[in-house]
This record gives sequence, C-alpha cells and structure tokens, in this order.
Amino acid sequence: MGAARVDRMTQTPKIGALAVVLHEGQTLLVQRSKQPDLGLWGFPGGHVEWGETVLEAAARELLEETGVAAEPTGYLDNLDLILRDPDGQIRAHYLLVGVACRYVSGTPVAADDAQDARWFPVEQIISRDLPMSKRVPDLLRRALDADQASARPDRRA
Repeated sequence: MGAARVDRMTQTPKIGALAVVLHEGQTLLVQRSKQPDLGLWGFPGGHVEWGETVLEAAARELLEETGVAAEPTGYLDNLDLILRDPDGQIRAHYLLVGVACRYVSGTPVAADDAQDARWFPVEQIISRDLPMSKRVPDLLRRALDADQASARPDRRA
C-alpha cells in the first residue's frame, strides 16, 4: 500500500452542526470570517466536540457565534462538503448537520468565527438575494417545512 492510500484511510470527515433559527418571519445568519465560505452568509455553527451531541453543538455554537440562545428541536438534513485543491486533492471534508432551533432569547452580536450576525427576512434568503453559502436556501426550506408541520393542529403528540 502506498503512502497516499494510508493517508486517505486514516483521514475522517469532521462533523459540524448548523443552527437554523426561525423567529417572527426571519432567520438568523452569520457572515463567515474564515474558510470555507469566507465573507458569505450562512447558518451559525461549527465543529461537534468529543462527547457532545449534534443538537448540543448547534445550541453551543449558536450562542458562541451570535449571543442568541435557542432550543434545538430536531434534525433537518445532512450536507456533505468536500473541498478540493485545483489538482483534485481533498483538502477538507465535512459532514454538516442542519438542526432546527426554537428561539429563546438574545440579540445577535457577531463573535467567535463570525464577522457579522443578523436576522434576515425568510423571503430574502429564499430568493437568494444575499451572498451566501450554496445550500442555505435549501436548508431554510426544510426548516420552514418542519416548522409548518409542527404547527398543524392535526399533528399527533
């Protein structure tokens, strides 16, 4: 077995949690201060720490990046993010897990890995009227669908 083969076998994807918070017709986004997606708007989030669930990580990262507290309510989707160099070599591999979160308190203030943090009207994100990470509108749609489903009176407890 060559050295390149061994390196690939010992590498593992990093797991990241994304907090998708809906509140009064708006969603909370942060402007990234680091790669990947430097300068683009996306959902607050970051690495899942050892011994931490993805739901716990989403709430922690949200609070660290924005000062907003929210209760994680469920999983939305898994997103594979594989970044390659121009020669095709993988330089980063993430499994990002979207987590629906119910707003509890706080006013967004950028901290940690965020340049800026703000509420945006849902319509602005759906219409892609903002420089943002590629899958933000799709993940937001899933959150909206989940929110509507949980609000239906015929929903079983």
